Amino acid sequence: MTKGRLAAISMATFLCVGPVHAQAAEAYPKPLQQAVDAGVKVVKSFPAASGLTGWVVSQGGRYTIVYSTADRKTLLAGALIGEDGASLSSQYEERYVPKPDLASLYAQLEKSFHVVEGAAKPAGNVLYVFVDPNCPYCHFTWMALQAYEKAGLQVRWIPVATLGPTSMPKAIEVMAASDRTAAFRRMEENHGKPWTASAASSEASHQDIAAKIRANNELMEGFGIAGTPGVIWKDKQGKVQIKGGMPRLSELPAITGLPEQKIDDPALAKFR
Repeated sequence: MTKGRLAAISMATFLCVGPVHAQAAEAYPKPLQQAVDAGVKVVKSFPAASGLTGWVVSQGGRYTIVYSTADRKTLLAGALIGEDGASLSSQYEERYVPKPDLASLYAQLEKSFHVVEGAAKPAGNVLYVFVDPNCPYCHFTWMALQAYEKAGLQVRWIPVATLGPTSMPKAIEVMAASDRTAAFRRMEENHGKPWTASAASSEASHQDIAAKIRANNELMEGFGIAGTPGVIWKDKQGKVQIKGGMPRLSELPAITGLPEQKIDDPALAKFR
């Protein structure tokens, strides 16, 4: 996992976990033990600078590093800088944080629960995008990619539900439709407009679809993508590339593998 993709777990996760009940002898410093009791996993520990102990921890498929003091009473999170100004945190991340198996994850992408827009011409111009129905930047990404779809790009939109209680029913409404592509387009064309959930879009009505959308959430976390949109593609050398967030319009030719397309929608001007 590269430096830019390491997703930090907030300190609230570690410190606001509620009371700790009776337990066996502590294996970890008490503040870290509280996080473990709340579901955080400790991957490994290592000796760090100035007598600190580093702990690689994970939650929801995301890794970060925290540090305990020598007396084991205090847990620290954040950037660790050496006396020469070098980022020790970056060095520790590179050395100790597990690297994702991108080839395996990409194979899972190909089998994921998604909506297809566009036909890849030539074959190979395929982009995967994790998208939440309530995400404005996902909507802008959709707008920006329409011109590239017309030029021969295929986009496989992978619905997730991370931004509020209506994300799941909106995603279910699309994925339960007889024509998912048309339903997805309709959702994007109506983005930001009032929407009312129906019984037909509830988790109770489509438990299997809801389970697949939650699996998409987990897959996104596996890539280390902390929020939507999450864009994944293979470059010309066949290497898996990941972009978290809305790409700049200037980045789209390299991402799509297609010549730059004219995009003159004023709503997208700020992304040039």
